Amino acid sequence: MSGPQKPAGARPAFQTSLKGRALRLLGQREHTRLELERKLARYEEEPGTLARALDELQAKGYLNEQRAAESLVHRRAGQYGATRLRQEMQDKGLARDLIAQTLAGLKDSELARAREVWRRRFDAAPQTTPERAKQTRFLLARGFSGEVVRRVLGEDPADEPV
Repeated sequence: MSGPQKPAGARPAFQTSLKGRALRLLGQREHTRLELERKLARYEEEPGTLARALDELQAKGYLNEQRAAESLVHRRAGQYGATRLRQEMQDKGLARDLIAQTLAGLKDSELARAREVWRRRFDAAPQTTPERAKQTRFLLARGFSGEVVRRVLGEDPADEPV
């Protein structure tokens, strides 16, 4: 004879709670509240339980928007410009003032970061118009401003040594 039969539609004996799932995600990297809501919404069985779980994690300091913003900048600033970082932060649901505050510290390093990204991708300055266009598109797609791109590619006279 087999053991007791489970009724149809019964939940497994062990099911990770929403809070447990959120903590697992937060253990991997910082997340914003919106990111966690998007990732965990499909596991919410009763409306409002996800919001309560995230409120509790936020109250305990496990979920922190400031840390999530700083973490994103720390991970991605070596690859992308401020425009791209701003867009990613907006997509993650961060507040405009927090985004502006976090990106303010990157303004001084934007040119140096763009030069490093360009140097890793290209071995020489563009010699032809198509090469210049390709390198310009590359840097613009990475989120660097037109002014920074011109300076990296040597078009800006303000960048020339005196």
